[in-house]
Amino acid sequence: MFTPITKKTITRNTRKVLALLSIATASLGFANTANATIVEFQTSQGTFQVNLFDTTTPATVKNFLNYVDSLHYSNSVIHRVVPDFVVQGGGFEFSGTMPLTRREANDPVINEAIYSNINGTIAMAKLPGSINSATDQWFFNLKDNSDHLDRSNGGFTVFGQVIGDGMTIVNKIAQLQLCNTTDTGGIPMVLDDGLKCADLTVPGMENFVVIEQVIIIDSSEVTDSNLNPLLTKYPDSDGDGVKDIDDAFPSDPDKYLPDVKEESGGSITWFALAMLALLTTKKRFIR
Repeated sequence: MFTPITKKTITRNTRKVLALLSIATASLGFANTANATIVEFQTSQGTFQVNLFDTTTPATVKNFLNYVDSLHYSNSVIHRVVPDFVVQGGGFEFSGTMPLTRREANDPVINEAIYSNINGTIAMAKLPGSINSATDQWFFNLKDNSDHLDRSNGGFTVFGQVIGDGMTIVNKIAQLQLCNTTDTGGIPMVLDDGLKCADLTVPGMENFVVIEQVIIIDSSEVTDSNLNPLLTKYPDSDGDGVKDIDDAFPSDPDKYLPDVKEESGGSITWFALAMLALLTTKKRFIR
């Protein structure tokens, strides 16, 4: 039986075609402008290098390198550490007084949750409940956070990994004393032996972990060929922001419903069977 073609159908199909064309055009643009790149984080606690995955996360890497080129990260500070979880920076500076000053960010970048948030990777921070909200802030994973970060909020975009022995510096930062602590972490502070956060009435720049600058070490086209980043266990095949594991229609971006949870499956199955029996009985009586 043929489905009648209506104006609504044509409009919907036209929107889909235009959306696909825009994605394809954007992908070509990124392929021509972004290069696989090694960058170096020069911090007050030491220097380490990160290899970026811009052949597979082009929008995110281009966004990151735009901030690097504009010196946005120079003299910013690491503003958040959650022990055994993440080290986060990229968006704040110390202007002489507390609280820290938020730096002005560019427009958000599209989410590219392809790789897994495992130990040693760098990923983009986002607003809660907002999939495409990453701007300038990033974080380093201190352990395998894939079960949580790959699945929540559409997945957090991993766009590079620390190379060499660079994680010794990141872990060193993570082990500093944390001040202004909350449930979501604290600011790592460099304090003299025996001092506590309460003793630091007026902090100075020397008390913070400062990102002195981020520089490009290698901008050649292929620098990540020897890396083997782990793909996320929770892909989003149709790109609708709902992970396949939570999507009843993983191949249709226009449809998504949470999959039936295992604990509720029994009651829903019995409900469906009851409705089927009712319809069958009704047909019998109608005849």
